Amino acid sequence: MDAATLDIEDRAACERYLIAAGHARAGDVVEHRLLAGGVSCRTVLVVFVDGRRWVLKQALAKLRVQADWFSDPNRIHREALGMRVLGELAPPGSIPKLHFDDETHHVIGMEAVPEPHENWKAMLLAGNIDLDAFRDFGYLLGAVHYAGNDRRAELSRLFTDQSYFESLRLEPYYGFSATQEPRSTSFYSALLSDTRAVRATLVHGDYSPKNILVANHRLVLLDHEVIHFGDPAFDVGFGLTHLLSKTHHLPGWRAHLTEGCRYFWYSYESLANDAGLNSPMFGERCVRHTLGCLLARVIGRSPLEYLSQEERERQREMVVRLMHDIPRSVPELIERFTTVIAAH
Repeated sequence: MDAATLDIEDRAACERYLIAAGHARAGDVVEHRLLAGGVSCRTVLVVFVDGRRWVLKQALAKLRVQADWFSDPNRIHREALGMRVLGELAPPGSIPKLHFDDETHHVIGMEAVPEPHENWKAMLLAGNIDLDAFRDFGYLLGAVHYAGNDRRAELSRLFTDQSYFESLRLEPYYGFSATQEPRSTSFYSALLSDTRAVRATLVHGDYSPKNILVANHRLVLLDHEVIHFGDPAFDVGFGLTHLLSKTHHLPGWRAHLTEGCRYFWYSYESLANDAGLNSPMFGERCVRHTLGCLLARVIGRSPLEYLSQEERERQREMVVRLMHDIPRSVPELIERFTTVIAAH
């Protein structure tokens, strides 16, 4: 069985693979369940007769989106490296334990997050708003950026390659969006140039509520295949985009979500200050990345599925205007975005 023919979503094929790799014996798998999630990997939960609960991920060469979007499946091994390092940097219990990294089949296996747990994105969309989770979301990101900056000599070498960040973030989000909205072209051109020039700390690259599980009031961070050494403002903008987009989509919870956005930023900012990352220039980059992602998530290769067409058009017009009158700080961006949204 080779990487091209293995499909871990097929239970029989997955069991044969685990047996051949020495991770199981015949009859050991008592449950095999497909997990919802991202567009770039096959992901399954495997439960063994001895009580082990593993999650297996297999990288796809062509991502599961409407537009053609390709990325080298070797990126799964970058995720494995990221899990090992983040396990040392992030608060205890925030990163699942890695069990194996199969470079032949582009599969990794990790410890499943214990039950019960919930996906934070699903919780937010259901109106389950806990402000402590927003604070912890900021603290977790700040802790990674702080520790990554502290170990920059080592980590800048380990994570110097940004090719997966280019193919999975910069091109499909910023580059592609610039071709869809002519009024954003100069904004994205400058943002792309600045982003590629900054090498400040370890950057997750996919920091969003979708990749957070909440277990026993603790946040567990998943999906590390875009991790690299670069501009931490991208993580802030990427994460804040998801929070602000939900304030747009959920008017009944807008006040609570807006407060959550502030909790996220102030919690993150305290650690960024300690790491020496924060400055007026850094805050301005956070604003620009947030605007870049807010537009990309309505016109890019991976639009937010929960936004209606009307909401996408409204967000598009609002963000384009802000790109030409850029807020001076993250708090000002939160205030201006949510105020304009509330007026519609």
